[in-house]
Parts: sequence; C-alpha cells; structure tokens
Amino acid sequence: MAHEQEFNAYNNNTADQNAVQNSVVLNNVLDGFWDFGPDGGLRNNTEFGTFEKTSDDPLTVKYTINDKAVWSDGEPIDCDDIVLTWAANSGKFASQETDENGNPLSGFSSASTSGYEDMNFPECNAGDKTVTVTYTKTFADWASAFGINPNIMPAHIVAKNAGVSDLIGALKNNTADQVAALAKFYNTGFIGNPGTVDKANWVSSGPYLIDSWQAGQSITLKANPKWWGTPAKTGTIVIRFIDATAQAQALANGEIQVARPQPAADILKQLQAINPPVKIDQGDEYTFEHLDFNFQGEFKDANLRKAFALCVPRQQIVDNLIKPVNENATVLNSRYKLAFQEGYQGVVQASYSGQYDQPNIEQAKQLLGGKTGVTVRIGYQTPNQRRTNAVSLIKASCDQAGFNVQDAGQEDFFGNGLAAGNFDVALFAWSGSPLVSGNASTYITGGGNNNGKYSNPQVDQLTATLLTQTDTAQQDQTIGQIEKILWDDLATIPIFTFPGVQANDTKVSGPAFQPAQSQQTWNDNEWAVAQQS
Repeated sequence: MAHEQEFNAYNNNTADQNAVQNSVVLNNVLDGFWDFGPDGGLRNNTEFGTFEKTSDDPLTVKYTINDKAVWSDGEPIDCDDIVLTWAANSGKFASQETDENGNPLSGFSSASTSGYEDMNFPECNAGDKTVTVTYTKTFADWASAFGINPNIMPAHIVAKNAGVSDLIGALKNNTADQVAALAKFYNTGFIGNPGTVDKANWVSSGPYLIDSWQAGQSITLKANPKWWGTPAKTGTIVIRFIDATAQAQALANGEIQVARPQPAADILKQLQAINPPVKIDQGDEYTFEHLDFNFQGEFKDANLRKAFALCVPRQQIVDNLIKPVNENATVLNSRYKLAFQEGYQGVVQASYSGQYDQPNIEQAKQLLGGKTGVTVRIGYQTPNQRRTNAVSLIKASCDQAGFNVQDAGQEDFFGNGLAAGNFDVALFAWSGSPLVSGNASTYITGGGNNNGKYSNPQVDQLTATLLTQTDTAQQDQTIGQIEKILWDDLATIPIFTFPGVQANDTKVSGPAFQPAQSQQTWNDNEWAVAQQS
C-alpha cells in the first residue's frame, strides 16, 4: 500500500508527533479497548479487553484487559500500561521548565489531555488486569479512553529506559527525578531514526509489528507472533512512501495494491483510467483543511488577521481544487462540525455571519492601513501539489490587498515548522472523528494541538462545559457559542471538508473507505490477496 508521508515516531501521542503519517502505520500495531469502525465512529475491541460504566455519580468505568494480552516481547499488558497512559495524557505532572508566563510545563507531552485530566489516579496494582477509573466530573466522551487515540504505550519499556523500577509508585508519589526520567523517554525515546527499527523498544500490542524500514522508501509490517486474537489475514504489509501524484501510476504498474492519495481532480482521473479497472471508493472524511495563525508573531494583531481572512479566496479554492473531486463540495464554516454532520447548519447559523464568504480586497486594504508588502509565510508539508496550488491562489488574491504571501512549504513542516512556531500562517488538516472532545486541545489555552498559541478564557470555559455535556442538543448549542468566538477572534480559517478517495487492486479483498483519522489501514488485518489458480 502507499502513504504520502514517511513514518517518524512510534509514540503518536505527543504534541510534536501526533500525525496521520504515524497512525497509518500504528493502527494495528498498538492496540487498545476501542478503535475506529467502518463508519468512523468508535467500536469496542473485545479482543483487547472490555469496559463498562459502573456509576454515573461519580462517573466510574471498569476496564478488564484480556488475560492473554501481552506485548510482543512477552510482557503482560496490565495496570502499569494504563497508569502510564493516564499520567502521560493527564497534564498533572509538571516539568521543571516553565512557559513564557512562568507557568510550569507538563512533563509529559500530550496532543490532548481531554478526559484524562478529569480522572483520578487509576485504581489497580502492578500486574493487575482489572483497572477502575473514577472521574472528578462527567466527561461526554468517556468511552474514548484507553483506545488507539491516544495509544497505550508499553510502560515496562518506558520504565526500563528511564531507570525506574516502580513506575506506579513513582507516579503515585510524584517522585520528581523519576517522573522527569519517565517523561523524557516517553517524549523523545520513541522518535524514529529513518531506516532503523528499534525492535527492543517498539514492542507491539496488536496483530502486526514493525519489522523493517527502508529510509525514504517503505516500512514493513509483519504478523505479531505473540498476538492472542484473530490472526491477521495477510502476514506481511509493505507501506511505501509515495507522493499522491505518483500513487495512481504505482497502482497501475502493480507496485502497490492499495492507494489513499489526498484528493485532487487529476489524481482521480488517473485512478479512473487504470486498466484493468481498480475498485475506487469515495466519501467525506472526518478531516478538514484550514489556515491557522501564529499568535506569537505579527498575526497577534486582530486587524491583520481580519485583513488576511478577507482576501483568502476560500470559494475559489473549493471550486478549483475540490469540486473536481466532489461536485457537491462547499466552503466549510465550522471547525467542530463538518459539512456532512448532523447539526452543522445550526452551528453555522449561530456563529458565522458570512463576512468571509468572498474576498473583499478593498476592506482588507483599509484594515492594513495602506501598508504594502506585509510578509505572510504560509507553511505546509511538502510535497503536496494541491496545497501548493492553494497557496498560489491565496497569493494571487492577498497580494492585491497589500500582503506579500510567500510559499514556506517544507518536508518536515510538522516537526520543525508547525511545532516550532516557524510560520505566519499554517495550511494543514485536522483528522478526527465524531467525538466532541476531539477539538478541545486545539483551541484552549496551552492545548497540546494549539500550535498557534491562541487563547481566550471564554473558549476555555465553554470547552470545559462542552466536555461535560452528554445531550447532543446541548452540545450543539455550546459548540455554536464556541464557534462564534472563534470567528470573532479569527483563531483559524476553515476552508473545506476533505473528500476522501481510496482505490485498490480487485485481487485484494478487505480494503474499504472509512472517514476517520485512521485512514486506509484501519482494517489492514482483514486484507487478503486472492490466490493465483
């Protein structure tokens, strides 16, 4: 199969490494109590274990790990692993370092602390297969804990490399030097060295394990011999790193059998032209394209953000680059709800006035106060022809208003651009799911996914309220309030919902389009190649 971007970290949970390029490899390598099912929603993974809510007040959930569940090195999956997952994603363990305001940073890096920050210390002892978690308040997405997002990481590996003999004790007592050592390895010890598989530390809890890595070329998954559940139908899967523009040709040549390129009109035409025909699946994804401002740079100026938003040709981007793939595509006007989701129109009506539907160059000029040549570096991950084209359209429009838009695309944008704040405006996509907590860390102050450093106390408060609401109507009302503030502040600019395209050789059974962030490998353990007769 093909994927555009090369894998770079075995721990996909940290703020720096939380990316599809990692999850597409790890989907059936690191397992948990749930995964994303065929419709993109959560489905329970009973082969890993079971869980049940045992109380509403306080919210209490009991987890039972399969007695046979072991890591690929034979170490049992147990209480320690759950405790580490909670600790690493709870935000409760402060670092010795502080942010620009003097506040202590979290020792463990986490893309999102939603839910885990509201849990008490898990109730279990070392080696236990049963764990009870009690919440300090109601959490709407309580069923989304301890699954594949975030992944459950191997506690015994982290403890060994940190030189900590009693992980649970170190965390329970918050022993500063030991917690710091655990956090350091958790944050950095799983980052990949291209071409090298760290077999001692990259232990698997799923049907596959990472067997080999050819830098810049491919990564190979092999069936995990210690896997206790239903065996994978295919013993070997090779994930080749191939640019979207070359995937159709690779599929036609028989170099790959499954492709999931980012949507583009010419790529769809290439797939449709393959002879003999391949199976092509299309659908909306829980993924959306957007522009994010860097609030630590010049765009901390609200008028500058508004001027830029007034010149971004969102409709033209959709018309030129997305409608050829999905003729029903529309401009996206919400960050929490996607165009195909129930409740989208209501949220938009409650929050967005339509002022950024079409470019208004004159108004943008007024907000710039007559200034010209205002530099805007738009960062994104290359190669990506569609985004390169989008930046060109933005430049053609915004330069008329007085901006000097520069294409600042780079191959390692997520690692050294976005995470390092090396951008004025970032162009990328969030991949998600129907969970209301999925966006929480993106817009709250200090959130793990809040790369632009946006901050508004009202958004923080409303987000906290949203995460306690279990009624959909209440959720949508709160989302509308959050979205109105995000539009008023221009925290980000949503552009469009992703139209997904997936194709596979008809000799392969199992691949199926799924809209969640797990992409094509969500069920790669079910793929099989027809035997030649």
